[in-house]
Amino acid sequence: MGVLPDWMIERDVKIVPFAPQQTRPGVISYGVTSYGYDVRVDRRFKVFTNVWGSTVDPKRFDPQSFVDVEADSCLIPPNSFALAETVEYLEVPRDVLCVCVGKSTYARCGIIVNVTPLEPEWRGRVTIEISNTTPLPARIYANEGIAQIIFLRGEAVCRTSYADKKGKYQDQPGLTLPFVPAADPPPPTDS
Repeated sequence: MGVLPDWMIERDVKIVPFAPQQTRPGVISYGVTSYGYDVRVDRRFKVFTNVWGSTVDPKRFDPQSFVDVEADSCLIPPNSFALAETVEYLEVPRDVLCVCVGKSTYARCGIIVNVTPLEPEWRGRVTIEISNTTPLPARIYANEGIAQIIFLRGEAVCRTSYADKKGKYQDQPGLTLPFVPAADPPPPTDS
């Protein structure tokens, strides 16, 4: 297994829009890097709130747990959390697994970014989880870098891709909240 370099990322991975350079004055960097791609966060955020006294339950997620924000920047309250999505749309090749890590600029401010791995043949805009671990409000800037994606090429093509198993977050229509599909009802029994 190897990490894809810049030229293979540009050749083998569909990223729209693709930024061929990384550094821009006055902006948290984004674009292709030596061995990764720094994605940007879009203008739509869902910030956790406890206004309704909801409980976080991945099987019965209450959308009222969030306040919607659409702006050029977003304040995340102290010790709180937000969801956002990338500006970029990605299509992961069948022989590639992606790991996403936070950018050092935000990490040094106590902002932790998490994304679960993007499996082979996953496609869409990535939902980003942003945690403010500090006792102070934290500002996140839209249309600027938020995280780096590292592309790992497998030694062989997988037997079953995310597309093959019809993963629940495939082609997610924008910023997608957590959900667990309902279980199929048990077959009827003869009694």
